[in-house]
Amino acid sequence: MGALLGLARGIDRVNLLIGRWAAWLVVAAVLVSAGNATIRKLVNGFPGTAFGDALRGLFSGYNTHANSWLELQWYLFGALVMLGAAAALNRNEHVRVDLIYGAVSDRARLWIDLFGLIFFLLPFAAYAAWLTWPVFLQSWQINEGSSNAGGLVRWPAKLLLPAGFALLALQGLSELIKRIAALRGLITLSTKYSKPLQ
Repeated sequence: MGALLGLARGIDRVNLLIGRWAAWLVVAAVLVSAGNATIRKLVNGFPGTAFGDALRGLFSGYNTHANSWLELQWYLFGALVMLGAAAALNRNEHVRVDLIYGAVSDRARLWIDLFGLIFFLLPFAAYAAWLTWPVFLQSWQINEGSSNAGGLVRWPAKLLLPAGFALLALQGLSELIKRIAALRGLITLSTKYSKPLQ
């Protein structure tokens, strides 16, 4: 069991590192979104004025690439969600529907988690990773582009799907190992989580 716990610690470290990196994508998405909106207002503002003409000259290529900026926003958001999901699971900050979980003992919570991991999370994440891999591969092989003029290539966004689900499946495996170890009394594992404001 020691080797499996070592594997779980390694998976945790990798996913937490990726999660910390992914959290910064919020800042990037906000900057891209704010910059895009600001430039759009400047380029399309001040019609018939010398100032407006100067701004349109300064940002002359903007209208050609405006769709790229819009698509980049959702690429960044998609990366945040797909790459941050495993870290959220690791920190027990994922979305949960608490019907009985909060009212039972820690040991019962471990059993509930074990059941959910084995019968729901692991099969879903593994199947989703397997299912989305050919979608990415086809997009990459044909260098699929956006259907919007001036848009971005699609394969980086499609790569996020199998990568994110694979990371989530690995984190699910780590959580499974830790729960089994906790049930066997080898480690202490907190099942506490922050309940949302009601």
